[in-house]
Amino acid sequence: MRAVIQRVSEASVTVEGAIIGQIQRGLMVLVGIVNEDDASDIEWLSNKIINMRIFDDENGVMNKSLIEVGGAILLVSQFTLHASTKKGNRPSYIAAAKPEVSIPLYEAMIQQLEKDLGVPIQKGKFGADMKVALTNDGPVTITIDSKNKE
Repeated sequence: MRAVIQRVSEASVTVEGAIIGQIQRGLMVLVGIVNEDDASDIEWLSNKIINMRIFDDENGVMNKSLIEVGGAILLVSQFTLHASTKKGNRPSYIAAAKPEVSIPLYEAMIQQLEKDLGVPIQKGKFGADMKVALTNDGPVTITIDSKNKE
């Protein structure tokens, strides 16, 4: 699983003109899934997301986690995170898992984040044409990949 995590002061996702997910302070998380992903990737990534110390403490130092600041999560599936741009100018998305694999894993990711965070999260609509709006706070943007744990 690959994720782009953005610290936000606000974020929302709109489908067909209606806001379906919205948060204030927290993390906007875009997640891409490949066929090789499984429960261990979900657990590792969820743990990283909610415990990553990227929120400011009282001294203005990024030293607090999402849990510590009581922040929210807006999770959006995004197959384009696995785009290959190796050949030509048209990205290939062949590495991204098909819906029959990625939908159950995306739903499991939602459940894991809610379990680990202890509250429901906001989310996009899998496979929909979504309009995502956010105010990146910092800006702070971090990419992580469960297959390349650096």
